[in-house]
Amino acid sequence: MKNVVTSSLKYKIWIMILLFGSSTKTFSQNEEIPLWDEVPNSIKSDHYQEEFRLNDEGEATGIRKVTNPRLKVFLADNNKTNNTAVVICPGGGYAVLSHDKEGDKIAKWLNTLGISAFVLKYRLPSDEIMKDKSIGPLQDAQEALRTVRRHAKDWHINPNKIGIIGFSAGGHLASTLSTHYADKVYKHDKTSAQPDFSILIYPVISMKDGITHQGSKKNLLGESPSEELVEKYSNENHVNANTAPTFLIHASNDGAVPVENSINYYLALKENNVPAELHIYEDGGHGFGLGTKGTHTNWPKACENWLLANNYIMP
Repeated sequence: MKNVVTSSLKYKIWIMILLFGSSTKTFSQNEEIPLWDEVPNSIKSDHYQEEFRLNDEGEATGIRKVTNPRLKVFLADNNKTNNTAVVICPGGGYAVLSHDKEGDKIAKWLNTLGISAFVLKYRLPSDEIMKDKSIGPLQDAQEALRTVRRHAKDWHINPNKIGIIGFSAGGHLASTLSTHYADKVYKHDKTSAQPDFSILIYPVISMKDGITHQGSKKNLLGESPSEELVEKYSNENHVNANTAPTFLIHASNDGAVPVENSINYYLALKENNVPAELHIYEDGGHGFGLGTKGTHTNWPKACENWLLANNYIMP
């Protein structure tokens, strides 16, 4: 496959070292830590191996076929003992993870605001390695929040200031966690998986035809999902008063994920008296990350102002 590198034996050895050779209190900056001792909802497949999508410079900009969900650690470089933290869900239509543009670069930006960040490399839905592919990403997102909250003291994080940010299909996962954080999709301890706030950037919200991103829907729910399954993962219908305060960004000319996804989610938040802020930009299309050119390039500053106003960062 062009521009794809398959994970090797060296990668598997590296995972084993992380699993058995690291202390939870000595994770270093930019280290990738596994979420699970034993991945739930899994089917063993010897030939299903992680692949990396490379750019023209040979840099890995995307990941496919994730089998070992993990968090990449970007701790804030400051002296605070109660930092805000954010788990980052890269997009990619539930087919690939854009872990560079919508992962590492976002983490480094959050670090400049004094926020510790954790890039989530979650399993992409697959019948080949999952008993129920529709819950695989949610399992990883719940465990990611729980992992950060469990180790809040070790990482100098305020356990009541842990948010989630998601882009495109990663925005669907982030909004799924915000509305389905209490779903019992695996056995766990009593640590809460509820995000304290969410930031959704050109997110897929709904699975309903006419508004959804068909690729994300097909990859997550299958070719012909039941109405019940479509309803379950149309997250605009599951907002309630306990849903996390939310900051939303979308471009009017998004040709992949209609802006109505963000609008409908915002209206549901408003109806339930959940604090929310929505920015709709004239341009940008889809997948602009931190910005390319045009009015949408202002969104990181708008988000910074929102985080400041809600006491998640300090002046």
